[in-house]
Amino acid sequence: MPADFHEVRFPLDVALRGSGGPVRRTEIVTLAAGREHRNSRWADSRRRYDAGLGIRTLDALHAVLGFFEERRGRLYGFRYRDRVDHRSGPPSRPFAPTDQRIGTGDGTTRVFRLAKSYGNGPEAYRRTIHKPVAGSARVAVNGVEVAAQTVSVDSTTGQLTFAADAVPPMGAAITAGFEFDVPVRFDTDELTVDLAAFTAGEVPRIPLIEIVP
Repeated sequence: MPADFHEVRFPLDVALRGSGGPVRRTEIVTLAAGREHRNSRWADSRRRYDAGLGIRTLDALHAVLGFFEERRGRLYGFRYRDRVDHRSGPPSRPFAPTDQRIGTGDGTTRVFRLAKSYGNGPEAYRRTIHKPVAGSARVAVNGVEVAAQTVSVDSTTGQLTFAADAVPPMGAAITAGFEFDVPVRFDTDELTVDLAAFTAGEVPRIPLIEIVP
């Protein structure tokens, strides 16, 4: 990510109430006979969220306003935890080093990118992971977990690098398990605080949108 991204996470206690998910852009042309021609304008989906706050104390609202101001509204990106989709596997179970296939060894290549696949068939969607949680990645080669000192994962890019003396051999299946955040920015330059009571209030809408690297 460029310099206009801050490696900080949106407050988790606020994200607990968030809503949102993936968005795609599909063009549909209806032909004269009534049949459709469909074309995807985006190769990858883009996530949108609403992290709006319910009734909170004034101190809690002040903390969110501080986060917003520090990001200068839409200017700086940041990390967001999607509670439905923040692990290499389902959110209900611990991740494992065999969760996701990320590449195949050729005896030379040392650098791979973390990714997560959605679906199991030939049309499965492969999503590149750019913001893994620091220290969370577990890596396996041919189903055997490798020692942490033989591989490094850049938590700011999702790039995985094997040590020079641990290059995966030809045909080896390289898999990984990890937690990750979504790179987002505020999709507004304005926050509206509704003071519901003398010592409490809410921010009904806090729109966020995923940043595409």
